[in-house]
Amino acid sequence: MSPMAVPASTTATLPTALVCAGCGTRLGGDEVIALSCPAARPGDDIDHVLLREIDPALVRFPADPDPNPFVRYRTLLHGYHLARARGRSDADVIALIRRLDDAVAAVDGRGFRATPLLAGTPLDGLLGFEAPGGLLVKDETGNVSGSHKARHLFGTLVELELGDAPADRPLAIASCGNAALAAAVVARAAGRSLSVFIPPDADANVVERLTSLGASIEICERQPGIPGDPTYHRLAEALACGALAFTCQGNLNGLAIEGGETLGYELVDELRASGHRFDHLVVQVGGGALAASCARAFADAHALGAIADLPRLHTVQTQGAFPLRRAYRRVTARLVRRLGLSNPSPAALREAVATASGREELAWIARHRSRFMWPWETEPHSVATGILDDETYDWMAVVTAMLETGGEPIVVDEGTLTRANRLAVEATGIDVDPTGSAGLAGVLTLLQRGVIGADETVGVLFTGIRRTAGGGGARPT
Repeated sequence: MSPMAVPASTTATLPTALVCAGCGTRLGGDEVIALSCPAARPGDDIDHVLLREIDPALVRFPADPDPNPFVRYRTLLHGYHLARARGRSDADVIALIRRLDDAVAAVDGRGFRATPLLAGTPLDGLLGFEAPGGLLVKDETGNVSGSHKARHLFGTLVELELGDAPADRPLAIASCGNAALAAAVVARAAGRSLSVFIPPDADANVVERLTSLGASIEICERQPGIPGDPTYHRLAEALACGALAFTCQGNLNGLAIEGGETLGYELVDELRASGHRFDHLVVQVGGGALAASCARAFADAHALGAIADLPRLHTVQTQGAFPLRRAYRRVTARLVRRLGLSNPSPAALREAVATASGREELAWIARHRSRFMWPWETEPHSVATGILDDETYDWMAVVTAMLETGGEPIVVDEGTLTRANRLAVEATGIDVDPTGSAGLAGVLTLLQRGVIGADETVGVLFTGIRRTAGGGGARPT
C-alpha cells in the first residue's frame, strides 16, 4: 500500500520510527504511516516486515493506570507521536481511542480492558510447580470478540485513524476464525467495508457471525499444484487492487504487531504489580504475530528499564504443520556452520547471535527467506485449528527472539493438545479452545524434557474462547 503522507519537517525528531526488519528501509519524511515495506518487490526473497522502533532516550514506559490498554500505552504507538507532531493534543488522541472503543463496545458488547493474569490456579499442583509464581495464565478469552486477535486489529485501526488514512479504502483479511471475527467487529465499529477470504470448510457459525457483521465473504478453494493457503493468495490479489491489509500477518500489516504488543505490556505491568517475573514464556504459533508481539513488548520494556531480564521464549506448533521449527533448525544449522560453534545449545546460540558476526548472519538470513521459510507441503490438520498456518509469516522475528533469549520451538502431538485443553478447562474454569490452550501443551512437553524446572515461573496465554464443540479442521484462524 502507499504510505499516508505527512510533511517531512514533522518527523525529524519523532521518538518512534517505522523500519523494515528485512531490508532496513527506514520511513520518514512523506513516508511515515504504512502497513508494509514500500521497498518490497515480488520475488526479491527478502523478509520484509515493517516494525515500529522506539528511541529509549525519548520515551518512558507508561505509568498510566487507565484500564483501556490503548489509552494506557498510547505513548508507545507510532501514530501517537505522529499525531502529536501534526498538532493534535494528548487529549485529542485519547478522545479518538475512546470514541473507537465505544463503537467497538456497541458492536460486540464490550470494549478493550486489561485482561487478567491468573496465579495460584490448580494447574500449579497438577503440573508439580513449586515456585511461588508457578504457572501464570494470561486469560484473553474475555477480550473483544473472544480472543487476542482484536488487539492486533484495533491497534491497526487506531494507527490508520491517527494517520488520516482514507476511510473509503476497503479492508481485507484471509481467515476463518478468531482473526476474521475480530476484523469484522472492528471494521463494523469503524464503519469500514471488509472482505474476508475463507476456505470451503469454514465453521458455519463463524460464517453466520461474519455475515451478520456485514463482512463480504469469498470462499477460496485449494488448487492442485499450488502450494500455500489459497485464502492468503486471494488476499494478496485484493491488496494489489488497493485494499488495506486488515490482517494479523506481520509481513502484510506490520502495525498488527504494535497492537498486539499491548498484551505484552500488560504482562509486564501485571508481573511488576505481583512481584513475579517470568523465567519462561510459552506461546502457541500459527502465523507468528502473537509471539512476535510478546517478544517485542518485553524487549521494549527491557530497553525502557521496566524489567531487568527477558524471559526465555518458547513456541508451540502441532505435528500437523510446524514450519517455524523447520525454519529454526535451518537457521541454527547455518549459524553453527558459519560461526564455528561446537556446542549448538540454546545458551551457546544466545551468545553467538549477540556478536557482530551473529547479527550479520541473521541479516543475511532475513534476505534469503525461501531457504528457511516456505509453505507447508501438505494440507495440515489438528484439533488446534488456529495454529495451522501454512507459513509462519512473522517467522524471522520469532526465531530471532528465541535465539536471543535461549528459547526453543516445540512441536506437540494431538494427545498432548487434547490433554492440555482438558486440564486448562477443568483446572481454571476458563472455556478456552484447543488452539487457545496450545501453549499449555508446550509447557507439558518442556516440563517432561526438563527444560522448565518445577522451581521456575512460567507464563502461558489462553487466547481464544471455545466457539464450537467440534475440532480437527484444517484451517487457521
